[in-house]
Amino acid sequence: MEDKEKKKDRDSSGSDRVTLKKEIGLLSACAIIIGNIIGSGIFISPKGVLEHAGSVGLSLIVWVCGGGICALGSLCYAELGVTIPKSGGDYSYVTEIFGGLVGFLLLWSAVLIMYPTTLAVIALTFSNYVLQPAFQNCLPPFIATRLLATICILFLTWVNCSSVRWATRIQDVFTVGKLLALVLIIVVGLVQIFRGHYDALRPSVSFEFSQDPSVGQIALAFLQASFAYSGWNFLNYVTEEVVEPRKNLPRAAGLQRCGSDIWGKAARSVFVGDADLCSPVHLWRINGYLFTSSRLCFSGAREGHLPYLLAMIHLKNCTPIPALLVCCIATIVILCIGETHNLINYVSFINYLSYGVTIAGLLYLRKKRPTLTRPIKVNMLIPITYLIFWAVLLGFSLYSEPVVCGLGMVIMLTGVPVYFVGVQWKNKPKWIYRLVERVTYMGQKVCYVVFPQGDPSETEPLTSSKATD
Repeated sequence: MEDKEKKKDRDSSGSDRVTLKKEIGLLSACAIIIGNIIGSGIFISPKGVLEHAGSVGLSLIVWVCGGGICALGSLCYAELGVTIPKSGGDYSYVTEIFGGLVGFLLLWSAVLIMYPTTLAVIALTFSNYVLQPAFQNCLPPFIATRLLATICILFLTWVNCSSVRWATRIQDVFTVGKLLALVLIIVVGLVQIFRGHYDALRPSVSFEFSQDPSVGQIALAFLQASFAYSGWNFLNYVTEEVVEPRKNLPRAAGLQRCGSDIWGKAARSVFVGDADLCSPVHLWRINGYLFTSSRLCFSGAREGHLPYLLAMIHLKNCTPIPALLVCCIATIVILCIGETHNLINYVSFINYLSYGVTIAGLLYLRKKRPTLTRPIKVNMLIPITYLIFWAVLLGFSLYSEPVVCGLGMVIMLTGVPVYFVGVQWKNKPKWIYRLVERVTYMGQKVCYVVFPQGDPSETEPLTSSKATD
């Protein structure tokens, strides 16, 4: 292995470097974003939005406003992505701007609970819908659903370990399939409207409230809508694998803003029953989450916040196999624990909090490093509007659900002692370093992985002087 590493290191500027492959073009970039937005949430959330909003008319307003706010967020992330072209999304930006501790807390909560729990919930939903026809008069057995969910996670982990191209092609195909399913939903809905079945859309009927509206309930309706829109920032987790990221990242964000807004609003405006019977929707969202969450582990290890083994990639396939395996194992552990829905309620607050912290970092970076070259630079009103909305939303969410939000913060803050012991403490006993080295060496042999030798100029922020060279 050492000889092969030396051989790969031999050419410091050429094609022999072992590095992450840039196989995500504009089409695949759009598929990652739109494919994860139009996931299982688009068919699950409308019920929760309608219940909290209290009327059809107000729920449609929530959908439109929620989509607009997410579009503003995607533009802010596009600027961050081309200014700091590193994989890792929120974590990489916050670490670069605010330092290691804040970045580590986001990484800790995401790797420990957020992504494994989300993957487990989606996998369980997929297995339930697959098994339901065989158990029409009762719920599918506990063991059967866990077993099928585990097989699904293992299969998609193998695909992602084998080839970046396979994973992105699966995402491309599934995204086309989802768009076709949405076309069918919209067509059926329009047919019903043309037949005269649109009484629920008349203002006199659509704004009949089933309950008295309150600010807290409207805030919860926005949270439900935000869950359906989640995924708009996923491309930022794989920036280093995007072909010409400084061009394709803002292009994909622009197309996402138009594409997902049109498809999402149109589909959600038509109520045609339970479309969630299309269980493959869950399958390809699992693929998207695996693809992006493994890159988060990879980025964290490269910064020294996770074991260095997780920053290594396969010598031939150039895929982050150790990071993928960690995500897979963590998800299976969460599957075995069982109480996944409670866990995801605790960490959803952290997810929305991380968006606000990241976009606040954009404003701070504008002031702290004004000489950075920004291929795309959004108007200041865009991040300010986003932050005002999220501050109000999170404030009322904390007021409405103090226990859930408080437990989410506790989970996040448990990373503080871990950071100071695991990262900041440099003079650890020698036996700890020897143990880590031995485990790393064994992991390299088992997974056939090495450190990637990337071009630093591709991940460093550009200053004005570099941009003119």
